[in-house]
Amino acid sequence: MDKLSQAQSELREMDALAASDSPVHRLHPLCKLLVTVCYIVTVVSFPKYDFTGLVVMVLYPILLFQAADIPVSTCFYKLRVVLPLVCAVGLVNPFLDPTPWMQLGNLTVTGGVVSMVTLMMKGIFSLMASFLLIATTPMDSLCAALRKLHVPSILTTLLLLTYRYIGVMLEQVSVMTEAYKLRAPGQKGIHISAWGSFLGQLLLRSMDRAQELYDSMLLRGFQGEFFYADVPPCKASGIVYTLVCVLAFAVARLVPVTSLLGNLFVG
Repeated sequence: MDKLSQAQSELREMDALAASDSPVHRLHPLCKLLVTVCYIVTVVSFPKYDFTGLVVMVLYPILLFQAADIPVSTCFYKLRVVLPLVCAVGLVNPFLDPTPWMQLGNLTVTGGVVSMVTLMMKGIFSLMASFLLIATTPMDSLCAALRKLHVPSILTTLLLLTYRYIGVMLEQVSVMTEAYKLRAPGQKGIHISAWGSFLGQLLLRSMDRAQELYDSMLLRGFQGEFFYADVPPCKASGIVYTLVCVLAFAVARLVPVTSLLGNLFVG
């Protein structure tokens, strides 16, 4: 399978994950969106040296992965391109902060190492929560939740149409690539001399496709406001879920849970 076919397959897999049925999938999309935002804000708000306090925040994505019946390995596989970039952000911290922070036997751990690990954990946890939101909520429902928060309709419509027609663009690129291979058998990839004309043809195809899509939307009564999926009213379970999660995040942020547990087991 080439890279284009693999990208199309992974996009369909994400849609299939969002269409699954589990207790997490059945939650109201607005509740999941608010909880995800609160979780990311809480994770980011931890001090750069509070490694032990941040560890407890991993419980939220782990529990939700189990409840949604989504393997954690799927998350890391889908984010395999983004995760190294997120982890690379803190690689310079050990050089910027060489102050000794703790002593583990003969090994001295500097403050830069602690802040680097903390920063990596923040990025990984935030990506896991974002992946859970996308993997358990269809894009139509997510955009409807954004509209309930009074996000401008032009932004939500742009987000929805961009997500929907990434697959269309990938399909056009796949067709053009296949046509090029038939005209240049045995050649690996697209020659650099053909890059300009290839991108130009892709732009013209995209413009024609966009005009056809816009005409079809006008024929269906589009007047600037997209009619999203019919999202049912929020149930009591969604409200309870939101309140419990926000309260748990506040406790994890304000109370040194890890230290209390350590003292409890030591005692």
